[in-house]
Amino acid sequence: MSEIGSSELLDDGVSDAPPVTKNRRVGHLVMEWGIILVVALLVSVALRTYAFQTFFIPSGSMEPTLQIGDRIVVDKLAVDWGTIHRGDILVFKAPPSENCGGTPVTDLVKRVVGIPGDHIYSVGNTIYVNGAKFNENWTHTEPLGSPIATQNNPIVVAPHHYFMMGDNHADSCDSRMWGTIPRSDVIGKAFFRVWPLTRLGFL
Repeated sequence: MSEIGSSELLDDGVSDAPPVTKNRRVGHLVMEWGIILVVALLVSVALRTYAFQTFFIPSGSMEPTLQIGDRIVVDKLAVDWGTIHRGDILVFKAPPSENCGGTPVTDLVKRVVGIPGDHIYSVGNTIYVNGAKFNENWTHTEPLGSPIATQNNPIVVAPHHYFMMGDNHADSCDSRMWGTIPRSDVIGKAFFRVWPLTRLGFL
């Protein structure tokens, strides 16, 4: 008859270690969930700070694209690491000279009409950029309202600045009143509407 060594007994599940108690298992579970929640919170804060942020639309200056009560998501990385184009919808810090009445706000949302180097003016309801009619291939309202400038004295967009307008042309307080905005004041590009659910989708 062969002998069974101690190592074989251990392999068969025999151990001198005390069994794990129920309290210890609960403690481990609580600790694991605590770590998960802390990590989730840190990721959420990081995303809001550096990547995405939601904003509420308080006015009708961007109608019909954005309506009062809409909630939008802004991509910050698209500005930090990307390029701003004509037609982009930006959220940016309200310029110090912004004084169009109503409740003061810290941030504004408008559409890019002019990028650095552009010459902009208007004739009637038509916007011209660099001498050519500006094709607004998105839904917007006419009439233009306040003119932009004249053909003989157009607005020239400075380096790292942008000329912004609301899609609701006649009812928008924008760069026609307070000038261009610096890129450093841009928070991000609006790219998705999350509310109301009936109009959920990309912008």
